[in-house]
Amino acid sequence: MHALNQLEKQQVGLRLPRYLVEEMDELTREYAINRTDIICEAITSYLAQQRAERFYQDFDASCKAIKSGATSQTLDALIDELEHTRA
Repeated sequence: MHALNQLEKQQVGLRLPRYLVEEMDELTREYAINRTDIICEAITSYLAQQRAERFYQDFDASCKAIKSGATSQTLDALIDELEHTRA
C-alpha cells in the first residue's frame, strides 16, 4: 500500500506517437475514463511485469547457483551466499 503523499499526482510532460493518442482517446470515449487513468494503468502494468520478470530471472539464477554447488546448510546462510554470488 502507498502512503497518501505517494498517491498525490505530479504533472509529467511526455510526447507520444499520434496513433497512441488516438487509441487512448477512443478508450476515453468508450469507457468514460481519462488519459491520465489509461497512462497510469499502462505504466503500473508495465512495472509489475518488469518486477515479475526480474524476480523470475533472479530465481532462475539462484536455482542454477544451488545446482552448481551452493554449500550453505541453513536457508539464511543460503540466501546470504546467493546474494553474494549475485553482487
